[in-house]
Amino acid sequence: MASLSPFTIGPLSFATPVTLAPLAGYSDLPFRTLCRRFGAPLCTTEMMLDRCVEIAGKQQVTLIASDENDHPTAGQLVGNEPEVMAHAARLLANRNFDIIDLNFACPVNKALRRRRGGFLMSDPKLVVEIVQAVVEEIGGDKPVTLKVRQRFKDADTEENFWHLAEGARQAGAAAITVHARSVEKKYRGRADWDFLRRVKEHYPDWTVLGSGDVLTPQAALDLLEQTGLDACVVARGVLGNPWFFQQVNDLAAGNEPHQPSLTEQRDVMLAHMDLALPLYGPDKAPRFMRKFGIKYARMHPTPKAVRQAFLAAKKPQDWYDVLDHYYTKYPPPPMSDDSTPHLASEHNTT
Repeated sequence: MASLSPFTIGPLSFATPVTLAPLAGYSDLPFRTLCRRFGAPLCTTEMMLDRCVEIAGKQQVTLIASDENDHPTAGQLVGNEPEVMAHAARLLANRNFDIIDLNFACPVNKALRRRRGGFLMSDPKLVVEIVQAVVEEIGGDKPVTLKVRQRFKDADTEENFWHLAEGARQAGAAAITVHARSVEKKYRGRADWDFLRRVKEHYPDWTVLGSGDVLTPQAALDLLEQTGLDACVVARGVLGNPWFFQQVNDLAAGNEPHQPSLTEQRDVMLAHMDLALPLYGPDKAPRFMRKFGIKYARMHPTPKAVRQAFLAAKKPQDWYDVLDHYYTKYPPPPMSDDSTPHLASEHNTT
């Protein structure tokens, strides 16, 4: 058995120390809703560009979408201008996000070329200025947190990390999330959990969350035990497996982790599409959901066939037909000649 201790971010308390990461293209309102059903104590939005938050366009509507049950949630911002980040933070705070999280960790080339996200690991002075501006703007209303990486390039020292971490703490950041790789390394190689341990030892009285290689529920428990962190953040490990948080609790209690049956998987995927339709509409939702279907398919006994079926889905009814064909019983009945099953379904979207 392992001990799962509660943790805090500012005035907010969380019963379990395993949270949902900001996953670009994935951690939208429907997926956050599902993860909460299985025990996620805190969820973070997809990364939002500060200037996009100020524009009332279609992308902003879906990225910023929330509801009365979507709490507690951290709204994550990326940008490189203190005053713009502060204004965007105010807009998110006014929309009742519980935490404002600032991303200085994103390693994707688009962010780096535009001197955002992980690029700012090379400019700790600007990181501190942004944190100060946001804390001054909304610190009295909402906790401000930041996400960073160990360093910018593999060859760099850790000096920039310690400089910006200390500056952010003194500026009033309520917590810091540390990904245990360099920006340059992205997600390659093993994450440096020993670095996470050293960060927490250095800041025993500051909330420190960690990420990197938390791909299984057991890995979440291992990271917490080996590093002493207040909490860990789950990213790739939860894709296709919103049961991840329930499985962590099972393991911590000394039980076998819950393995969802085909029926349970079907029910969750039905719920996922039903949550996505109002947000994205019947034309966009099936296309958007394909990437989730690919991840869910990994649990199925015939993942390749299920993956291909989801990829062929063009309408909501196609999604429901795939579920009726592959998830009602195993083995599934023979497929028709059509590459997408159009079977009798109880879910009629017309």
